[in-house]
Amino acid sequence: MNIIIAGCGRVGYTLADQLSREGNEITVIDTNYKALESVTSECDVIGYEGDCTSFRVLKKIDADKADLLIAATDQDEKNMLACLIARKVGKCRTIARVRSPQYSEEISYLKEELGLSMSVNPEYAAAAEMVRLIQVPSAFEVDTFAKGNVNLISFVIPEGSPVSGRAIMDIRQKLGINTLICVVQRGSKITIPGGDFVLKENDKISVSLSLKDANTVFEAFGVKVKKIRNVLIAGGGTVGYYLASMLLKLRINVKIIEKDPERCEELSELLPGAMIINGDATDTTILNEESIENMDAVCSLTNKDEENILLSLYANRVAKAKLMTRIHRNSYEDIIMDVPVGTIISTKKITAEYITRYVRSMQNAFENDVEALYRIMDDKVEALEFKVGQRTDLAGKKLKNLSIIPNTLISAIFRHGQVIRPGGNDEIMAGDSVVVVTTKEGLGKIEDILG
Repeated sequence: MNIIIAGCGRVGYTLADQLSREGNEITVIDTNYKALESVTSECDVIGYEGDCTSFRVLKKIDADKADLLIAATDQDEKNMLACLIARKVGKCRTIARVRSPQYSEEISYLKEELGLSMSVNPEYAAAAEMVRLIQVPSAFEVDTFAKGNVNLISFVIPEGSPVSGRAIMDIRQKLGINTLICVVQRGSKITIPGGDFVLKENDKISVSLSLKDANTVFEAFGVKVKKIRNVLIAGGGTVGYYLASMLLKLRINVKIIEKDPERCEELSELLPGAMIINGDATDTTILNEESIENMDAVCSLTNKDEENILLSLYANRVAKAKLMTRIHRNSYEDIIMDVPVGTIISTKKITAEYITRYVRSMQNAFENDVEALYRIMDDKVEALEFKVGQRTDLAGKKLKNLSIIPNTLISAIFRHGQVIRPGGNDEIMAGDSVVVVTTKEGLGKIEDILG
């Protein structure tokens, strides 16, 4: 596909890298020459210096021949205007990054008026992901499929776990519930396990199960379960606002520490149910005054990675809280991989997942679609939901008779309101939602799982 990306900041760079690696022809446009030079030297893309809201510039880079324009600058108004002009230039499909709470509330109207194919609010999506983690506090990753009916929950097998040294088939029989272990990460090695795979302490595993069974599974694996009632949020920016708003609706107590006094006043009006503290979240005196040691979760969401890392490290030392740390820079994610800062929250990663899912669905020649896409286990595994169309070649064939590509597992089938954890005698039918985990990138339709 021919794709134009307007803006090559963190989000634009991540998208350019991911979509070019999937075989798309990418043109990146930005007014910042240094940012363009960085992305063109490191990714297989074409760069153009110019204003993405200029009709003349979009004509010059052949926007009339593009299949898709993604506006990912740091200004909502600029993104929406670029999409509007691109539609006038060539009638291509358009995606706008829209972050403002004001615009988000009016997005259905704006999409219709501007002809947007899709809008992405990275900050809202990041907040929603953190809420899922707070609702399942023993997990470090929770991804949902089939409108919330299928969940892929990732957690660490603790030391002294009763399942350590036991084969997966034995564990499943003992549990007696509808669950499936889909992925195991041991050190840097990723495995899509079979029934004879033996689990060990400190393995990171992803399990397909319903939320109502989560506590039963955690208890069987020796994972401590603690309900979250008190949350401390460092940083009252857009992500912090969205997160606090969602948590208050769940009747969870929220404290927000924010440096800017004017922003504190705004938050006090927007979030009357939250406690707003004006101060520096890396000041240990303030943290101790606000009883950080009694918090069930600490979310480090300031605009500075260093502050977020330091706060999470301190919280890890003084509290038994669930930690979530927002990281902006790519280089930091690799450095802190084994540092105890909890779950890494990356808005650029979330945005890339949303848009990559849409691009793959555009590429499909069949009726089948990628309905959801997540990257799990340090981005080494893709978890995808496919909506199976009427013309699938897989219909009516038992799974044990299919030649499925290596390191790929069908983890769940959702049919007529029922979740099926598939075995060899199960079949895929037209209309099903099918969840697949794989180490292979670029799957666009359900037939791609076949060898």
